Order: sequence, then structure tokens, then C-alpha cells
Amino acid sequence: MSSRTRLVLPVAGYAVLLVSALQTLVVPVVATIQADLDVSTNAASWVVTANLLAAAVFTPMLGRLGDLHGRRRVMLGVLVVVLLGSVLAATTSSLPLLLLARVAQASSFGLFPLSIGMLREELPPQRLTGAMALVSGMLSVGAGFGLVVTGLLMRNGGGYHKLFWLATAMTAIALVGTWLLPRREGVATGSLDWAGAALLGLGLVLLLLPLEEGNSWGWGSGRVIGSLAGAVVVLAAFVLFERRVTQPLVSSRMLTHRPIVVANLVGLFLGFSMFAVFLSVSALVQSPNRVAGYGFGASVLATSLVYLLPGSASGVITAPLGGRLVARFGARAVLVLAPVLSGTGFALLAVLHDATWEVIVGALLVNTGVTFGYAALPALLVANVEPAETGIANSVNSISRSIGMTLGTAFVVTMSTRNLIAGPVPLPHEAQFVTTFVVGTVLAVLAAALVALALPRVRAAHLTVAEVETDDMLGAAGLEIAAER
Repeated sequence: MSSRTRLVLPVAGYAVLLVSALQTLVVPVVATIQADLDVSTNAASWVVTANLLAAAVFTPMLGRLGDLHGRRRVMLGVLVVVLLGSVLAATTSSLPLLLLARVAQASSFGLFPLSIGMLREELPPQRLTGAMALVSGMLSVGAGFGLVVTGLLMRNGGGYHKLFWLATAMTAIALVGTWLLPRREGVATGSLDWAGAALLGLGLVLLLLPLEEGNSWGWGSGRVIGSLAGAVVVLAAFVLFERRVTQPLVSSRMLTHRPIVVANLVGLFLGFSMFAVFLSVSALVQSPNRVAGYGFGASVLATSLVYLLPGSASGVITAPLGGRLVARFGARAVLVLAPVLSGTGFALLAVLHDATWEVIVGALLVNTGVTFGYAALPALLVANVEPAETGIANSVNSISRSIGMTLGTAFVVTMSTRNLIAGPVPLPHEAQFVTTFVVGTVLAVLAAALVALALPRVRAAHLTVAEVETDDMLGAAGLEIAAER
């Protein structure tokens, strides 16, 4: 194994951590951005919304371009764009330029499918499952990292620009690491389906925009209903169009093959769970008990370090553990376990949230389930698509997770802003948090049942846990791993 090949796993893991960190760094400071730029709350929220909408458009295109022209080359181009966007965000005090910077940063979402594709190209089969699980787990770790680092950097107040200087430094490190990776040509032939990409991008924007803006527009407003109806029409047209082109962006098999459909539905649930627990736990623990009758009056820093960090940091352990479980028992078994763990965490939070340890354990269980799910999804996808479709398959799954994150955010915001307790600072009733946790529990049960009933049983992998651990050690040492046992 060459020195460049040994870098693939750590660089891919870091790149995926960067993806999630860039997404969540700004979430806690939207109010700070609003005050610093002297804009409305709705205008400031576009710092998050513009990033998500642009990601929905960029991700499938970048995944396909990696399949066509080589993953390393496309990753380098993405990181250059992200670096320029981060520098712009760190130096501007103009909202339009900040939104442009966030659109540029949104191209980072393409790093996940590109990284998974590179792992499939470079690593031997014995290491692939564990490596994909570890890299996928960095999505959860990175999201928590972004929230925690924001809490630390903003603990004494100050401007938000320091967060984007951090993003600049992190992106520069990723750029250097990616430059050192092996060079390979693309594994697919043909060209990018620009018409299909445009239809998919438009349909996703029409779907995500009302989910993001539903609270300000009104969920029964004409703009929300019209956008959602438009999304249905455009995405239906996309499916029909893809069935008629010779080299589609997304093959019809990818849209109908049961394991891939299940993977995308589970991705939707995992995205919902991750953001629902982040946002609801943050709001619950920061509520003052003497006013609301619940909560701990925690600061932003305490919320990050005490309540959110354990669940995020645990991903360093649970991500590789998830890979070993997939190698030993198969992706199906782990994809059943993942929502069971998350559902247990949500159920615990619904019943027990009066003590600090109860909230920490509940959030930890939800995050562990999400990390296990992220570990299993790439293995399921890679087993059901050709190498030339690896990038686009993981891109579509990334979009499903993004939609789930949007739904989770919209649901928590809706629940926490209605029927408030009157006072100097209006607060939601405790029952509204309980409802959020109960909904998470119900969705987890449905997700576990879907996987158990819809995915076919397959024979477990031949590798034992001991063999997987041995391969991990050999790979880390740069030694050759036997192709067969």
C-alpha cells in the first residue's frame, strides 16, 4: 500500500467532518449575524437557508462529476471554491456577499459522496466497510463539533467573523490533504445530464424552500402550498425525463430498487433525528426552570459542552464500532438497530428530562443511533450500485438526509414557537418538547419496521470482529491486507 493510499481514510474522514462543521457553525449565531449586519430575522435566516438550497443543487452534480472525471480532481475544485467562500464570509459585512459566500460553502456537501467513492476505489474489500462507516460517522461528529466550537469561540461575545476564519483554516488543511491523495481517472463514461440536474435542482429548491420558510410564510399560505405542489410536478417530470435519456443523472433502477429506496427513507429519518435532538435539547436545557417549570437555564457554552458534546464526541467510538457491526452482521441488522437506539433515546427524553444525566443519556442514545445508521447506509448503497454510480447514489442519499434535517428543524421550530408561556421572554410549554420526543419515537419505530420488513435478509459477511480489527491495524500500519481469507 503506497503512502498516498494510506492517506485516503484520514483525509476522507476529515473532509466529511468539514462538511458537517461548515453546516452547523453558523446555526447558533444567526441572531449575532442579524445584530451585526442590522437586518431582519428572516433575512439573517437565509445564511442557513441559502446554504441548504445550494447544497441540494450542487450535491448530485458534483457526485456525478466525480464519477466522470475523477474524485480527487473534483474534490480539489470543491475545496478551492469553499476556501474562497470562507475567506469572503470572514471579511465581508454585507448580507448579499455573505449569502454568496454561504452558497460557495454549500459545494462542500459534494465531499461526502466523493469521499465514499474514493474509498471504494482505493481500499481493499476487507477495509472498505469499516472505512465507510468511520467516514460516514464523521457527519454526526462534525455536526456536533460545529456546535461545540461555536459555543467556545462565542463564549465571550464578539463578532461572528472568527467562525469563518476557522472555516478557512479547516478548509486549507483539507485542501493540502486532498492534494496528496492518489490520482485516478473517472470510472464512468459520457457527460453530465445538465437538463436532469436542472430539473432535480429546481424540484429540490421548491421542496426545501417552503420547509425552511414555512414558519414565516405560514404553513397554510399560498406560497407554501404552491411551492410544494410545484415540487411534486417538477420532481415527477424529472423521473419521467430520466427514464428517456441515454445517460441519466439518476438511473431509473436507482429510483425504484428497493434497497436504495429504503436507504433514502432511512436517511430521511436519521437527518430528522439528528437536528431534532440538537435543537430541542438546546432549547429545553436553556429554558429557566423558575419561569418555565422545566429546563436548567444553561448558557450556550454549557449547552454545547455538557449536553451536546457527549453525544457528538461518542461518534469517534461508535462510528468504527458501527463499521465492525456491519462487517459482522450486515447493513440490514445495523439499520434496524440504529432507529431502535434513537427511538429509545427519544422515548427516554419524553419521560425523563428533569435531571442533567437524563438529558445527556437520551441525547447520547439518539446520536449513537444516528451514527450507526450513517455507518450502515454507504455499505448498503455500495452493495447495490455499480462503481460508476457510487457518487450519485451517495449524493441522492445525502439529499434525503438534508431533507430530513430540514424537516427536523422546521418541526422543532414550529413546536417551540406556538402557544408560548407569557412572560418577558416567551417560552414553549413542556408538553411541546414532549410532543417532539414522542414524534421522534414513533418515526423510529416506523423506520425500524421499514428496514426489517422491506430489506431482504442476506447472509452475514464472512469477516469476524477480530478479523476486521486485524485489518484495521494492518491498514493503519500501511501493510498489505490479503485479498482473500
